[in-house]
Amino acid sequence: MWTELFEYPSVLAGLAAFIFWCYLQRKPKNFPPGPRGLPLVGYIPFMAKNPAETLMKLKEKYGSVVSVQFGQEDWVILNDYDTINEAFVKQGEKFSGRPYNLSFELITKGRGFLTLDYGSTWKALRKFGHVTLREIGMGKKNMETNVVEETKFLIENLATRNGESINMKLNLALSNIVCRIVFGTRLKYHGSKLKHMVEIFTKNFEDNPHSRMLSTVSLAPILRFVPPFSNVVKVTSDEADCFIAYLREFVEEHDSNFDDSDIRDFIDAFLNEMKKREKDDDVFNKIQLVRYVRDLFNAGSATTSSTLSWAFLALVSYPECQEKIVGEILTTFGEDGVPSMKHRHEMPYTCAFIQELMRHRTLFPLSAFHKTNEDSTLNGYNIPINTTIVPNIWAVHYDPKYFKNPREFLPDRFLDRDGKFISSNHVIPFSIGPRHCLGEQLARMDIFVFLTGILQKLKVLPRTGKPLPSFNVGVFCMVTYEPPQFDVVFERR
Repeated sequence: MWTELFEYPSVLAGLAAFIFWCYLQRKPKNFPPGPRGLPLVGYIPFMAKNPAETLMKLKEKYGSVVSVQFGQEDWVILNDYDTINEAFVKQGEKFSGRPYNLSFELITKGRGFLTLDYGSTWKALRKFGHVTLREIGMGKKNMETNVVEETKFLIENLATRNGESINMKLNLALSNIVCRIVFGTRLKYHGSKLKHMVEIFTKNFEDNPHSRMLSTVSLAPILRFVPPFSNVVKVTSDEADCFIAYLREFVEEHDSNFDDSDIRDFIDAFLNEMKKREKDDDVFNKIQLVRYVRDLFNAGSATTSSTLSWAFLALVSYPECQEKIVGEILTTFGEDGVPSMKHRHEMPYTCAFIQELMRHRTLFPLSAFHKTNEDSTLNGYNIPINTTIVPNIWAVHYDPKYFKNPREFLPDRFLDRDGKFISSNHVIPFSIGPRHCLGEQLARMDIFVFLTGILQKLKVLPRTGKPLPSFNVGVFCMVTYEPPQFDVVFERR
């Protein structure tokens, strides 16, 4: 019988494939439970349009810590606040690594800050960034003045019909905030360099065929050799090189007129640190500088612009929200006053609206993936070293334990009986722990000042003849949850 079996190659191949599949299905002892996937691709075919929703539902059967096979790897999903807090805050040293991701590798070329693995290099760059951004003024009055000034340029651009999308206009303005920090100056919106830079870094995170194929490649890297995915890989790599070339020009310009007695911006501060060290320092060098600046652009503009896009869609979908915010604006600083972060305490509804927006329309549903740096234990399960850890922020924000009727958009849930704002520790759009977003303060300032400054001068109205898409349905792009395409009118008050 066995002799006859080996006479049929197809049967033998099938048996070998089955044995190989069984081998891949093996999990470490006491590993978190989870669903079985398909050979080679794992659970990918069962994911919904918003993967965070699919993973959140697994909590009902498997609990807060779930293992899910993606490709040939088993990832661990954290589906509630307490578990994420335990891993990222209480055991932050063990759970703060960064797993390899082909798509991000194409963009970062293995350098930078956001995608660096946890270790001495990352710690040095994190400390430098935290200190330098604080010294430059991030979160302080002079930076707020820059945001207020940029708001005026943005208002004029929004009120002008020039064929640009809302998202492009927002990205140009927010990129200029980053320009002020890293270059010490702003660039013209319609200068070819700034616009091309914005087009490059937004292309990978918007709803388009390019970003969808790039997302697929990140989950199944073998596809990078197969057309049309291979072409997407090449385009992504080439455009990343182009972006880096633009930034290198700014760095060389700064280096040519560097004066250590006049540190003007982030680039000068980094160059100053370089000159204090050996010539070939592994951490502080021009390659690392250029890619650090690139990370500041990616993190400091595209994400905040998407949040503001969601805000505009909310304002036309729920016009009563717009009326209440405008009412607070007029009461607090009037038609001609200057919006400021100091006004937050006098504008509880505006603060509640922003917090509910960040909860209900979670921009990073699965945040940035982490990796274990050593063998660890979580909720009684054994998590081996180098395991990919996925924090499901969406599951936290939609947890009925903390938010009644979580699928409803209700800013009033964050107001007490006296109408005062209630800040929630369970709204964590910037993540928590050692790897929480470095630019959180700046992002919060941008959103508050831009939103109130725009509504002070402009009405946000639906465009006649163009029905609005549902505010409750977004598009998962690469790692972000973006608003659907929509068009509104910005009318002067």
